[in-house]
Amino acid sequence: MKSMQHWQINPEITFLNHGCFGSVPRVVAKTQEGLRELLESDPIRFLAPERELEPKLDGVRERLADFVGASPSDLAFVRNATDGVNAVLRSMRLHQGDEIVITNHGYNACNNVARFVAERSQATVRVAEVPYPLRDSRQVVESIKSVMGDRTKLLLIDHVTSPTALVFPIVELIALAREFDTRIMVDGAHALGMLPLQLDEWGPDYYTANHHKWLCSPKVSGLLYVRPELQEDVFPTVISHPYNRARPGRSSFTASFDWVGTYDPTPILSIPSALHFLGLPHQDGLIGHMRANRSALLAARDLICGAMGLDSPAPDAMLGSMLSIPLHSVPVDQATTFHARLRSEFKIEVPVFAGLGDSQKVCDSHGPINAATLMRISMQAYNEISDIEKLIDALSRLGAINH
Repeated sequence: MKSMQHWQINPEITFLNHGCFGSVPRVVAKTQEGLRELLESDPIRFLAPERELEPKLDGVRERLADFVGASPSDLAFVRNATDGVNAVLRSMRLHQGDEIVITNHGYNACNNVARFVAERSQATVRVAEVPYPLRDSRQVVESIKSVMGDRTKLLLIDHVTSPTALVFPIVELIALAREFDTRIMVDGAHALGMLPLQLDEWGPDYYTANHHKWLCSPKVSGLLYVRPELQEDVFPTVISHPYNRARPGRSSFTASFDWVGTYDPTPILSIPSALHFLGLPHQDGLIGHMRANRSALLAARDLICGAMGLDSPAPDAMLGSMLSIPLHSVPVDQATTFHARLRSEFKIEVPVFAGLGDSQKVCDSHGPINAATLMRISMQAYNEISDIEKLIDALSRLGAINH
């Protein structure tokens, strides 16, 4: 049975869009409420870094480090994954003729960071056009390798792609970056809480992720992992006091990201509550939670692809807790309207959008790529297969399934 009593989602909505902003469980929201009361009861004591804030952040950092397989000293807190990508790319010193490689499956906001940085340094952004649907992960590696060269200074890739919900082979892509002697930044916005992470073992140069998606912590909270030898050259997007005031016993990397001016740290401090809640129902804790979501996704995939007469758009190994499928009978210029009808007529919240990237545009002006209407479903602990059956019925009634 659905454990909706633990979540704040409107029960009248069939919510298949956890991948967008996620949802905060009631117990985690209650934890944050208590933290905010403590903050407001004695704000100086709570927020001053030298009093309570730094030890509190360090406690959360140690808990997260265990979860992602990294040293606590290599983790910084950011507002979200986009903030993490900004921090790294805007700290880089690029020159005319240097190249950044992104993909057509990349998150538009983060691909825009690459464009922004490139424009200001007269560098070039090259786009790897990864096919979709695809047969295996080798197509991802081959597509990216085809646009890399000796001028490539950074490879920016997703761990779990936002528009297509693919789990990219990041271990192979990290090895590819090493082959070209270039740095690699992994946008793991969807990965944290969906997939097991072993950052030290994998060895990316930079990795950023959200806490507010699949980890189900309150909004405005993420992490940034940076290899130790690169940390002194990475700065937060907000420069504050630690830039010229060392904090005793803390690296400039940790201190700079821990204090970016006055902010609400309670989303970060609520993370242990989220970790506890997600792992509680399963004998093997958080690993069990992630496995259960993935099993639910594969069952949903079989049901909806069977109903629509589609092959799986990707092999099982490239799927986590989300799935994007093409809606061939819905023209791309009707994607927004189709999404609105699912919401207004059937009370189903599921993203429907036109193709890959930002309006199917790529940096080198090749025009539309893989232009097709896509629908992305997410399976979280509160979802059941009946939610997918309701979606299939709605698609049939709207003429998106050809019988």
